[in-house]
Amino acid sequence: MSDLVLPTMDGQLATYRLRDPVRWPAIERPATSRVAYAAAHVVADPLADNTPGAAAAVDWDATIAYRRHLWSLGLGVADAMDTAQRGMGLDWSATRELIRRSADAARDVAGPAVLGCGAGTDHLGDVTAVDEVIAGYEEQIGTVEDAGATVILMCSRQLARLARGPEDYARVYGRLLDQVRRPVILHWLGEMFDPALAGYWGSTDLAVATKSFLDIISAHSSTVDGVKVSLLDAEHEVALRSALPAGVRLYTGDDFNYPSLIASGSDALLGIFDAIAPAAAAALHALDAGDRDRYDEILAPTVPLSRHVFGTPTYHYKTGIVFLAWLNGHQDAFTMVDGRQSARSLVHLAEMFRLADAAGLLRDTDLAVRRMRALLAVHGIEA
Repeated sequence: MSDLVLPTMDGQLATYRLRDPVRWPAIERPATSRVAYAAAHVVADPLADNTPGAAAAVDWDATIAYRRHLWSLGLGVADAMDTAQRGMGLDWSATRELIRRSADAARDVAGPAVLGCGAGTDHLGDVTAVDEVIAGYEEQIGTVEDAGATVILMCSRQLARLARGPEDYARVYGRLLDQVRRPVILHWLGEMFDPALAGYWGSTDLAVATKSFLDIISAHSSTVDGVKVSLLDAEHEVALRSALPAGVRLYTGDDFNYPSLIASGSDALLGIFDAIAPAAAAALHALDAGDRDRYDEILAPTVPLSRHVFGTPTYHYKTGIVFLAWLNGHQDAFTMVDGRQSARSLVHLAEMFRLADAAGLLRDTDLAVRRMRALLAVHGIEA
């Protein structure tokens, strides 16, 4: 065991004793009881000018190596999503390259759900017409389809600004779903993840928005593989899941309530699976074996960690995802595109360290302690 002096949430310093490392089982195949994607982050090039507003510079070798790590655990990869900093530093030029490189790497991977990639409208400027939104979507959909990946149809900030009601969403999504080459995943990202998406699907009333969403899916169910819902509302998700047309999956994006939602029938497309991948894979295999007690035992200690990572303001959760990847040796530097590593405080990161250790998710405690001590020293704490 190791001891480490860490700042506490009340602004004090206290000694923390780490647990013994957990050795997670080797995974030889994807789980069969649920389809599970981990939404993967990108690794910034620490020698590039990844300052706020600069063009994204990505460490491609480390970024693709992390996707291979996720695949090795039997998880699918959801790429070019908000976890990869879409709309928060990852520009369309870098996104196109990410999609191409991830798709090339995925060609050697077998499984029911290997790679999905986000298609949106974030490359557009200040457009003034809904038809421009449709054209923007079509361009990005073409990029993902040409790469051979499943399209994850992301929410559009431009559409949220221009749409006058549910009919505009029906028009846009109807046009897109009529022309996709194979079934896609629709993404409903709540405003806690992106405030610019308030009122998506045509209303700030959740019931009205849900009806609009379901009407679109029902009219185009043959080209909808599933829906990825990130509203952090477990009761709403269960009701929505039961209302979906037969054959349409609900991929939970609820990083607060995922253990119970997956156990009750949701599939998964989760940002937290990036950070807890070894535990997530082991839990899904326990579910395959019908061992609900073991499933709960594995995932229960990951929930406090996830709730902390996704704490308010939720859209800064990516900083915690990258921090944990750095602690675990999946990247050499705690840096992010757009300089977003500064988005969480030292106190917040120290609590994340404790929670990751408690969940058995520091795979090399000596390395994690060395790196945490280096971060503490930068902040003037030499202990």
